[in-house]
Amino acid sequence: MVGFTQAIHRGLTADHGGSVDFVPRVVAHMDLDAFFAAVEVRDDPALAGRPLVIGGDPAGRGVVSTASYEARRFGIRSAMPAAEARRRCPEAIFLRPDMPRYRERSRQVWSLVRAEVPVLEQVGIDEGYIDLYRAVWTSGGARRFLARLQQTVRKETGLDASFGCGTCKTVAKIASDADKPQGVVVVPAGGEAAFLAPRPLRALPGIGPVTGERLARAGLATIGDLAVLDDDALADLLPAAHGVELRARACGRDPREVDPASSPPVSIGHERTFPHDVDDPGVLHDHAGTLAALVTERLHRDGRGAGTVTVKLRYPDFTIASRAASAERTTDDIDEISRLAGIALDRALADRPAPVRLLGVSVTRLAPGPQLRLGTTGSAV
Repeated sequence: MVGFTQAIHRGLTADHGGSVDFVPRVVAHMDLDAFFAAVEVRDDPALAGRPLVIGGDPAGRGVVSTASYEARRFGIRSAMPAAEARRRCPEAIFLRPDMPRYRERSRQVWSLVRAEVPVLEQVGIDEGYIDLYRAVWTSGGARRFLARLQQTVRKETGLDASFGCGTCKTVAKIASDADKPQGVVVVPAGGEAAFLAPRPLRALPGIGPVTGERLARAGLATIGDLAVLDDDALADLLPAAHGVELRARACGRDPREVDPASSPPVSIGHERTFPHDVDDPGVLHDHAGTLAALVTERLHRDGRGAGTVTVKLRYPDFTIASRAASAERTTDDIDEISRLAGIALDRALADRPAPVRLLGVSVTRLAPGPQLRLGTTGSAV
């Protein structure tokens, strides 16, 4: 490992003798493998090797928060309806999330990691970015550093992590998912575009369902397809600033720094634009429940609770209306958040009935950890 002063002037180079431009950035992304399920197995070894699903009630509207790798072999994935997960694997063990315990395990992991790395930006209960430019400057050095950190986390906490590393956040995050579980993937400087090119568009941070569908309709399937778009084609598909940013990321260019003081989001939301206007309130309630479940899954990943649920409606004339419902204290319970979403939706439809073109559910008044699980009353505001 090189000294700090020398490393500042170098980037993440390959270990062979080829010429590579130096860049003063080495960023790693750490992602705890199947974190909620892994905590359950750590605390109850009898669960090891069994298909394990953490999430909502499979008899209700719950969704999967995390599935063990044994369960993923059946096609079970995050945000899937729990009922579908049960259909795919009837023998799976279903557990409700125990967020206080997960947060405590998360604190143990990140306290350990903070003591080992130069700069850390935690972005969720189970993932974060590490700035290593003062510690390593070759791909081999990065791989050895992260492999040692991986072993330390395993030894001290009993939990596994995967790492990705490159010259920017985008490459590091995608690399951390490339060889799960327990992977360490390092992309040398100059290899970013080739590494990203064959991967699906939805793997690129910043491309959600709506943008992904728009690009797919235009015939784009991979990150490389986006990277080679010219300015005119890009402008036809995406708003100017957003399109330029996404194309730069697709090429492996991402100027965002690892920021230990980065503020968490003040709201979390999901929206759905319908292919045809929806005029059935029952169908809208079903969609609101699904969106509420997705929002709750993100709250679980971030280790946070919410106090207010807001429903947004866009009508065929593009008028937008929104209504909110609040709990007495913050919660991350799927049933409670779904209930509050239903209250807010009923209030909005009372002001102006369907048909509706778009439905969104978001949460605000975010706080670390829920103070409330079940049994509160919501008030429409």
